[in-house]
Amino acid sequence: MHTNHDAWVSYLDPPYNLHSMATELKSLFHLAVVIAVWAVASVSLGAEEDRWVAEARQLRAKHQVDLEELAAWCRQRGLAEQAKQTQDLLGRRDPYKLYLPVLPEKVGRAELPADAPADVIEWDTRAAKLGREQANELYELARRAVRGRRLSLAYQLVLAAIRANPDHEAVRRIFGYQKYRDRWRTIYEAQQLRAGKVWHEKFGWLAKAYVRRYEEGYRRNGRDWITAEEDARAHADIHHGWVVETEHYAVRTNHSLEAGVMLGEKLETLFRIWRNLFLRYHATDAQVVALFDGRSRVQRSQRFDVVFFRDRDDYNRSLRAAMPNIGMSIGVYFEQTRRAYFFAGEGYEDRTLFHEATHQLFHQSRRVAPNVGHRANFWIVEGIALFMESLRREADYHVLGGFKDERLHAARYRLLEDNFHVPLDELTTYGMQKLQADKRIATIYSQAAGVTSFLVFYEDGRYRDALVAYLNAVYDGTDKPSTLADLTGTSYPELDKQYRRFIEQSVRDDATGR
Repeated sequence: MHTNHDAWVSYLDPPYNLHSMATELKSLFHLAVVIAVWAVASVSLGAEEDRWVAEARQLRAKHQVDLEELAAWCRQRGLAEQAKQTQDLLGRRDPYKLYLPVLPEKVGRAELPADAPADVIEWDTRAAKLGREQANELYELARRAVRGRRLSLAYQLVLAAIRANPDHEAVRRIFGYQKYRDRWRTIYEAQQLRAGKVWHEKFGWLAKAYVRRYEEGYRRNGRDWITAEEDARAHADIHHGWVVETEHYAVRTNHSLEAGVMLGEKLETLFRIWRNLFLRYHATDAQVVALFDGRSRVQRSQRFDVVFFRDRDDYNRSLRAAMPNIGMSIGVYFEQTRRAYFFAGEGYEDRTLFHEATHQLFHQSRRVAPNVGHRANFWIVEGIALFMESLRREADYHVLGGFKDERLHAARYRLLEDNFHVPLDELTTYGMQKLQADKRIATIYSQAAGVTSFLVFYEDGRYRDALVAYLNAVYDGTDKPSTLADLTGTSYPELDKQYRRFIEQSVRDDATGR
């Protein structure tokens, strides 16, 4: 939430009354029962859909048949576990979530036991070959989709490709990785390793020769060694705090070295996902095409500055002069200082970290206009941060979205139970001050989260590229209240209708287990 010309804040106020959760769930279930009898309409290939979507669906169907045949082959030979592993690659996914695979670091497939039966060896060989073929087909279609200006589709295709074959070099390069020895590393990681450093999960990048002493409780201080307790006293004040440097962040903290490292890792996860999802926000068309063609690599950006206080009291005390109502916040991004601020302990949550860090990424990854969202379209500035705060780990995936997320659950409840909806032709006229002065602000934020999710997921991502173009216009300062309608090619009244259908469909899907 934005409270003045240079501060982007996360507040303590929940988006809706959490104590009414049980009542809401009962109401939504009742609605689901009423409408579950409707047939679930599949999205047909109509004339309005371009050939890239059609090709992607055809390719997906072909791969599904290939995997089902391999799973059936396994079952015929009594290979139940291998059949399950093959079947899992087909897994039905929640259509209201984005799934981003957690990529293995080691190059190559896991080796089979030396005494593996011949049928298992054959399955492994066939599965590997199938994965390579599928990844190649998906990658080639992604390259053509990029030239057809369907970047969001291309990104989904390369995600599927890397899932099919985690060692696909061209796709790995798109995500910023290269082979270094027997591991997939970023250019920065390879440079650190060549310099004789290693990444330690508690202490960050360290000279390899220092690891043992750090684990014994000592810390490097210039040319000397001191105890961890002495080191903590030296860094007790935030101005003399530890500075943990990761590839894209510099985290200053007076909590502990370990806390700075942990926060840095979370921010790096957010950065990697944000950079790929919003590639066209920070790269030109020519740069994107070159990246997908293998003629360039993801460039490392400047480091983003983050301050992490030991506790809320230290946070409030340090920031009160710059922002008198800082006590209402649980995290803040200051555009003027180009820093994001958080605190450890009670009140901290990853959602706030991801929300405010998203504001920082959009503001600092390229040149932006002054006073973003002050004239109009402020809702999407918060809407996209609300969407990114849903980031979490589910099994082998990083996941965004889904109606079990508290923000999206609130959006669904407000529309279907409260019948609350600010028409888009009105909402897009709201600048920052008008929206924040509105007494319905918490409810409008819930709607902003819901409409953003709609733009991401509606009809297999029909509006994703328009969403990124919309964000480009808002942060460039070239936007008008009509910009979203212009970019989607759809009137606001029709978008309002589609949003309601999207929300209602999500309830039907919940009821039918889709």
